[in-house]
Amino acid sequence: MNAHTGPEAAPALLRSDADGVATLTLNRPQSRNPLSEAMLAALSEAFAAIAGDRSVRAVVLNAAGPVFCAGHDLKEMSAHRADPDRGRAYFADILGRCSAMMQQITSLPQPVIAAVEGTATAAGCQLVASCDLAVAGAQAKFCTPGVHIGLFCSTPMVALSRNLAAKHALEMLLLGEMVPAPEAARMGLVNRVVPAGEALAETQRLAGVIASKSPATVKIGKRAFYEQREMGLSAAYDHASAVMVENMLARDAEEGIGAFMEKRAPVWES
Repeated sequence: MNAHTGPEAAPALLRSDADGVATLTLNRPQSRNPLSEAMLAALSEAFAAIAGDRSVRAVVLNAAGPVFCAGHDLKEMSAHRADPDRGRAYFADILGRCSAMMQQITSLPQPVIAAVEGTATAAGCQLVASCDLAVAGAQAKFCTPGVHIGLFCSTPMVALSRNLAAKHALEMLLLGEMVPAPEAARMGLVNRVVPAGEALAETQRLAGVIASKSPATVKIGKRAFYEQREMGLSAAYDHASAVMVENMLARDAEEGIGAFMEKRAPVWES
């Protein structure tokens, strides 16, 4: 195959839109959908575009092939060990870009839902943990295996420790063992487990439910959730109360409450 017809000529990330839901599909199945330079750039560009797209009310993150995401491209990273600084500058840059992309998911106005079939390992597991919701097929597995190769999964740890109880997160990080989908649900890494092959359909169903809500209200709620989570209890209540006051004064809250009292369907501001 030449460069124009080989698999790498295809886009690293695919996007399709329907009924207010943008579906992003990691599209490097032949190399286990790694978070390579190209994939990180594609995801970052897609999230930046979606953030300003008022027609998108929810995002589904899917993957082509039997592996959801294998994490960083270790071959790509290891090639820079020949650099004069043994790769220090490159490692800092690629990890910084990855961290920035993960934070884009959190700051995105629209909720992001991962549809996971197969395995999600290392930074791929971090990607799932960074999404607002996640649905796993029954055969999906999750792992932070860096400890096996002398490279502790420190950046995945950030997302894991914000989703799982401390002992669950440390169990994954210290043992590096595969966690089956039902156990991942028990730990809080995914919201629910569905029969194998049905994760995308269930994720799109959830996205459709979210897309039917007021986009302004969802945006307010998602932002406030992540902001208050980093605060102490008293500060969190103060912040949430202030957010709710502003929300009560918003047009969609007035419309929604009025529609509820009048027993009619609300008409949200687009």
